[in-house]
Amino acid sequence: MNPTLTPSPFTSPDIRPTRPAPARPVHPDPQDPVPVDPPPWSHRLLPPSIRGLLAELGWWQDPAPLLPSTHLMQTLGVLRRYGWCQSLDVTPTGRLCIRGAQNVLEKTGHTTPHGRERAVAYMQQALAEAGIRMEFFAWNDLPDQQFSAVEQLLTRAADLARQNGE
Repeated sequence: MNPTLTPSPFTSPDIRPTRPAPARPVHPDPQDPVPVDPPPWSHRLLPPSIRGLLAELGWWQDPAPLLPSTHLMQTLGVLRRYGWCQSLDVTPTGRLCIRGAQNVLEKTGHTTPHGRERAVAYMQQALAEAGIRMEFFAWNDLPDQQFSAVEQLLTRAADLARQNGE
């Protein structure tokens, strides 16, 4: 047998795996989550109190806060990007629960505490419509909970917020 005829992944430089290009819609669907870019290093290094002082001096500008509907869809985007978990806001591997994703968005300046409270109110309203009488974070931690139900909750809450003009 000729050893040059047997392909080897270690010796064949001309064989390269190819990745298909991601499909991008021509007109993005408004229901799709808004992608969340990681915060800049300045956000990670400077504490909020210093950023506040710099903003008062005109040397810093925080990102514009989002409407509750957009915040809810970004929360879903964060969970899809970094992974969903239960019982912890953030796991050692970086997965997040709903509240943990909201914390990330608030700490990076994507939402204000008031906007986050409004988003939570819409999540609670969506749960109440489904006949569930518990806090969203307790509902997230139910033993038989699935990520598909979390996606439905966040999407329904965002729809409720949009219906109210938020």
